[in-house]
Amino acid sequence: MQIHLAPPLLKLTIITLLCSLFFACKTLQKQGTNASKPFEIIAYYDGNGNDLDQYRFDQLTQVIFSFCHLRGNLLTIDNAEDSLTIRKLVALKQKHTQLKVLLSLGGWCGCKACSNVFATEAGRHDFAVSTLRLLKDFGADGLDLDWEYPGIEGCPGHDWSASGREHFTLLIKELRAVLGKKYELSFAAGGFKSFFDESVEWQKVMPLLDRINLMSYDLTNGFSTVTGHHTPLYSNSKQQNSVDYAIHYLDSLQVPRAKIIVGAAFYARTWEQVASTDNGLYQNGKFQHFIPFNQFSKRLSTQNGFVFHRDEQAKAPFAYNPELRQFATFDDPISVAEKTKYAKNAQLGGIMFWVLGCDLPKNGLLEAIYQASGK
Repeated sequence: MQIHLAPPLLKLTIITLLCSLFFACKTLQKQGTNASKPFEIIAYYDGNGNDLDQYRFDQLTQVIFSFCHLRGNLLTIDNAEDSLTIRKLVALKQKHTQLKVLLSLGGWCGCKACSNVFATEAGRHDFAVSTLRLLKDFGADGLDLDWEYPGIEGCPGHDWSASGREHFTLLIKELRAVLGKKYELSFAAGGFKSFFDESVEWQKVMPLLDRINLMSYDLTNGFSTVTGHHTPLYSNSKQQNSVDYAIHYLDSLQVPRAKIIVGAAFYARTWEQVASTDNGLYQNGKFQHFIPFNQFSKRLSTQNGFVFHRDEQAKAPFAYNPELRQFATFDDPISVAEKTKYAKNAQLGGIMFWVLGCDLPKNGLLEAIYQASGK
């Protein structure tokens, strides 16, 4: 038996099929585009270039030279040694063709004039033009802005203004207009609520950016008189700030996950005069030290009296020395692997860390990240 469709029904069926095919093609195209994007593994580098031979740049997709600074309105390299270091980093691309090299402006207490310079149209334009000139001169691939922070107070003594949020948007627009599509453009984002709410006009800037590097570390920092996890993956009942909290908050602001790079810490922070309650976690204390991961075996070890613990809810390691009453919070190979797997499962853009020079040449945190990424 043959079924004959009436002309209107036949027309509707054809239109429905065409629409279905169109959306199926768009979905496949989108999936193919996402699949073609690499999972980024990004290192900040603040060394002098003499140690580059000991690191696995084949395990990185991007290295960010830290830091350049403002001189007047212009992006500048501080000295001849830094210029040589940048050239050494760029030269690595000849062997490691997947590697991109970016220059970074600022850093903590490294952007004192940013609020005032970027408040003016001339300042933003001069900065963008000087950035393009440096990128061309060095053969670098882009710029990472580490202005801490637009619109809210950052480093003590640095000028800031609530209007910095709008000025940051104008700065991003000017940079993209001058740099074009050829060069990468990213920024280091604070990992806490006031930054999310007051520093960035997310809907205006994200279409112009390649990514944001989420500083999901120092969430308990040197200003804190109470201990806590400085780089936890998840929140717990006593600490809201975490990687997972930031990702869901950025979701609410409609920030594309594929452009979010989560941060890992290649260093510990320690406090002294800490009570032994709960092995020192969430206790009063006095901030003491920054300890690089490559010095853990000498300064943060069981031989030195530290007992190691893991907060299974936060997925965060910590240590306490009962004799010295010292507390330490840090990332380790297990936690950075968990962050990497989280980033992949959540379809984020990748993982970055501060800072490459704190790692071990072998069996370090970069290797743990690389293995967990499945590359």
